[in-house]
Amino acid sequence: MLMPLPARLHELFTHYEALLAEEDLGTGAPDPRLADLAYTLCVSTGTRDITHALEAARAYLATSDSTAPVAPVNRVLPSASHTPQLAWPRGFSRLPAR
Repeated sequence: MLMPLPARLHELFTHYEALLAEEDLGTGAPDPRLADLAYTLCVSTGTRDITHALEAARAYLATSDSTAPVAPVNRVLPSASHTPQLAWPRGFSRLPAR
């Protein structure tokens, strides 16, 4: 099974725990980011339940180096003018327009 970078998993885990603590304080309406983080943690750990995802994350982080640097998430992608054009392989053509 593929696992996320330990530093990224640690970031997701700590962010989830912080939002959960804020929600436990009764700060108002539930934060939609909490549900998003729960989903991401479940996908990242290959589980279907946030309880199991947190257990898996704790176990994985206990055996790995979660302090390794992580590349920034917000990268600038190249503009369309710098994107290489892909050609159809020889012998293939586009489907006719309808």
